[in-house]
Amino acid sequence: MHIAQRARDAEPFHALAFGQRAAALEAAGHHVVKLSIGEPDFGAPPAVRDAMREAMDGRPLPYTPALGLPALRDALARFYREKHGVVVDAARIAITSGASSALLLVTAATTDPGDDVLIADPSYPCNREMVRSFGGMPLLVPTSAATRYQLSVDAVADAWSDRTTAVMIASPSNPTGTSIPPAELAAICDLARSRDAWRIVDEIYLDLADPAPGGAPARTVLALDPDAVVIGSFSKYFGMTGWRLGWAVLPEALVPVVERLAMNYFLSASAPAQLAALAAFAPESLALCEERRLELARRRTIVLDGLAAIGLPVPVEPDGAFYVYIDVSGTGMDAWRFCEEVLQHAHVSLTPGRDFAVATARTHVRLSYAASPADLSEGIARVGAFLDSRRRES
Repeated sequence: MHIAQRARDAEPFHALAFGQRAAALEAAGHHVVKLSIGEPDFGAPPAVRDAMREAMDGRPLPYTPALGLPALRDALARFYREKHGVVVDAARIAITSGASSALLLVTAATTDPGDDVLIADPSYPCNREMVRSFGGMPLLVPTSAATRYQLSVDAVADAWSDRTTAVMIASPSNPTGTSIPPAELAAICDLARSRDAWRIVDEIYLDLADPAPGGAPARTVLALDPDAVVIGSFSKYFGMTGWRLGWAVLPEALVPVVERLAMNYFLSASAPAQLAALAAFAPESLALCEERRLELARRRTIVLDGLAAIGLPVPVEPDGAFYVYIDVSGTGMDAWRFCEEVLQHAHVSLTPGRDFAVATARTHVRLSYAASPADLSEGIARVGAFLDSRRRES
């Protein structure tokens, strides 16, 4: 039987191998500290959980419109206006089955075979696979600690080809947790717009980012480039990972295009998840999410202080997503072996750079500080003890 070439070419998520090994260790009775998973341990706000129970009371739950419940699109438009100070027409918002579906729909709408899409190295690997699935070529643009492992306008200009049709950006970023300074992001968008290319900006961690100087929330790209494509999610700030609900803010020209694709690919996002998500914008839910953002900032301090104490450098401190990108080259092990050894001997699960990068694939690992403070402290202590043991042996 024939298997499509795109399926044969798709790269696996290598970190899953570590997840399987961690599960085997747990099955053998070991306590594994999981610092590899980008999933907050808070769960959805109570009002959202209550709203889901109400939605599942036996009432009919028909398909929603392909672009989502009008009430939820209106709620998101209010959220952008009240929190971020930008006016977004609710008609430009598409509700999707998670941010991954939003990225898939936008990539399908904007990528033809032979198109080049510029993406930072390191970056979230699924974005590259989506571009390839539609015949495009993801061009990985080298970054460094000097640019916070983010794209710069000079690097984008240098990587540009006559086939470039889009720049795909994540700010804050997975795996580095870093954001692009607003002026640099504006310059990248200006360059891409001047060359008639799409600006696709993943902001799923935006509301977890540190405030701007003066205390204002971190700036959305829509304040800099109103016609950028923005990807959002209920998973991170709202703690609704398994609910699989996201959104896209689209330029007007893309709205009917994405609507047609959504009809064909998904019909619509989950009706009960959308009904429940309305409660995410209740004042008590938003206040709780802000408390959780501050709690994650405290956890970041635990991690940065702990890593410094055991001699593992973080070249760029994160300011948004709950990840740190650690340089392990000084241990004498490459990133893959480091993660294998730490899992086997210290029972701590981390993610090697191979999933995210080319340039830093062998030298860096990702740690997620979405785990509990107790697990963060315990995990770092175990890694420190493991490194001390290796130093004594050598």
